[in-house]
Amino acid sequence: MRVLAALETAGVEYVVIGGVAVNFHGLDRATGDLDIFIAPSAENVARLRAALHAIYDDPSIDEITAGDLCGDYPAVRYVPPGDAPPMDILTRLGETFRFGDLESERYDVEGQSVSVATPATLYRMKRDTVRPV
Repeated sequence: MRVLAALETAGVEYVVIGGVAVNFHGLDRATGDLDIFIAPSAENVARLRAALHAIYDDPSIDEITAGDLCGDYPAVRYVPPGDAPPMDILTRLGETFRFGDLESERYDVEGQSVSVATPATLYRMKRDTVRPV
């Protein structure tokens, strides 16, 4: 996946969560987006924007700000141009989960190592939110 490779190249501190993470663990879950948790710092958000700019010619990337992600709006949906899947970018999930709470593992994707939430973390995230498991 180009986005994950770009995140790695830019040095973004991130963890893949959601349906894509479930798929990494061998369960087939149809999903239409990529959910990532990122470390909440201005520097990391800048690296995220640089990673996205490296693969998308899209000025709306600059609307993804540390002020939002590190402030009152810890989730942003980015819809890339073309047919790439939308991305949900989070720095926290309410008061229940923060980046530092996530356990992750490294997976190889086409020669690129990527960071994916562990099955136990995915279970806790689902269990501790209001959405049904």
